[in-house]
Order: sequence, then structure tokens, then C-alpha cells
Amino acid sequence: MSDESPRPATLALRGDHITLAQALKAVGLADTGGQAKFMVREGTAVVNGEPAAQPGRKLRVGDRFGIVGGGEWTIIA
Repeated sequence: MSDESPRPATLALRGDHITLAQALKAVGLADTGGQAKFMVREGTAVVNGEPAAQPGRKLRVGDRFGIVGGGEWTIIA
């Protein structure tokens, strides 16, 4: 048994923001941008622990995102 703690799931930001749909695609939760937008509009996405329904929502450093019942990623610089 390893005593290493699991690495937190992160997504490095390249600009000043990334949209929620782009972030879902970037971490592999969606295969395409269209699928990511559909997931958000269907209510499966969360940002900072709250439901999110706008695929174009801007995420910045420190924001957390994921899908309901799934993992969570943190935006890092």
C-alpha cells in the first residue's frame, strides 16, 4: 500500500479564462465541444459546488468544476 496521497485533479489555464464547455472537453469528460455544451445545458455540470447551466461560463484560476456525481477539477495558473 502506498502512502502517497492522490494528486489533485487540475487544469492549467493558458489565458485569463476558459469556458466551462472547453474545460469539460479538455479534461476528457466530453468528446466534443457540442457534447460538452449539451451536458452543461442538461444540468450535469457544476462549478464551485453549484449547478451550472451556461456552457460559455468563464472559469478562472481557483474555480472548481466537474459533473454531478463525478470528479472535480481545479483551474490552476
